[in-house]
Amino acid sequence: MADFARSAHRGVQAQLDRLPAMATAGDSLGLTRIRALLDRLGRPQDSLAPVLHVAGTNGKGSTCAMLRAGLEAAGLSVHVFTSPHLVRFNERIRLAGQLIDDEALAALLAEVIDAGAGIAPTFFEVTAAAGLLAFARSPADACILEVGLGGRLDATNVIDRPLVCGIAAIGLDHQEFLGDSLGQIAAEKAGIARRGVPLVALAQPAEAQAAIIQTASEIGAPLLLEGRDWQSDPDLTPALAGAHQQRNANLAWQMLRAQNQLAVTRVEFDQGLAQVRWPGRFQGLAEGPLATAETWIDGAHNPQAADALAALLAVAGPMHIVLGILANKDANAIVAPLRLHALSLTFVPVDGHAHHDPAALAERFDGRAAPSLDDALAALPGPRLIAGSLYLVGRALELNGELPD
Repeated sequence: MADFARSAHRGVQAQLDRLPAMATAGDSLGLTRIRALLDRLGRPQDSLAPVLHVAGTNGKGSTCAMLRAGLEAAGLSVHVFTSPHLVRFNERIRLAGQLIDDEALAALLAEVIDAGAGIAPTFFEVTAAAGLLAFARSPADACILEVGLGGRLDATNVIDRPLVCGIAAIGLDHQEFLGDSLGQIAAEKAGIARRGVPLVALAQPAEAQAAIIQTASEIGAPLLLEGRDWQSDPDLTPALAGAHQQRNANLAWQMLRAQNQLAVTRVEFDQGLAQVRWPGRFQGLAEGPLATAETWIDGAHNPQAADALAALLAVAGPMHIVLGILANKDANAIVAPLRLHALSLTFVPVDGHAHHDPAALAERFDGRAAPSLDDALAALPGPRLIAGSLYLVGRALELNGELPD
């Protein structure tokens, strides 16, 4: 699950090249390193605009995008920290509505990496510290933080008193870090809760929901649970496709309703939803070098996301599906719902990441293997769908010249 980044900017790349040598902790979770690093940087987490903190297995990034859209429609300026990036590292840090520029990012990374000497922060901890430092130095009305992995021990979980916290849909993913059961995973996600701070959550499978209720009670966070404390509003219609995105829109709206510092009316929120964008989620590519025929992308990288994508395909119609699946993902659970809507299945590698062997997947699922995304698409008419890994989706955007902004 090792993360990494590449940049066309020499200054940014020079700093990214320093990261592997210092991150001796690998992918281990914990707050000791990030807290020590932030202490050396002057505790920027104490100087942020009001924070909206979002955890979950699927949908947390979309929820953050909808929170931002609603707040900006109300005329407020918003910082946003998300992960992973699809094409450029800059996508992870949005300052008052704009992606951080390369020069500022290079200087920021240099400062954080220098401060981390002897602490051995992970890639994500450096990234989170850079984001928090950037946010503390730039004025804004609100700050949205997306959890990277889990919640309780995630590097974003250093805010003493956020404005409101939210939990999107929970499923089985990253079990090697979070536990083998939905209950264990949900308890980790709910670890972002704070005493006296509203915690808004989507309804979950019974085991996960029970764990959220118990964790919120133990921490003393007032829990607002879908189906118990609020009902999903079918009239919330985001520009992002799918019933799962409508639920994410409801989560974002209920989070805004649960706090009283940032004024957003329902009319303004609806206006924001009509314009919301979150790249790589059932997105149609514009005609371009890669998309010479009708081409769609979706970051369906785990079973729950694959189920949601299959539901979309049941409406949109079958497509030629190109899949690249990371080695730590359940390939059977991802392919099974999608193959029901596949005109054909083609498996490709995910360059730069450990992935399931395309030839082995092709044999298992009666598909074909291709050595690259370009080769896969060259043999396919439209409609085509690229899915299975956000890194593959990012590569498709890059090859087609559509950089997220």
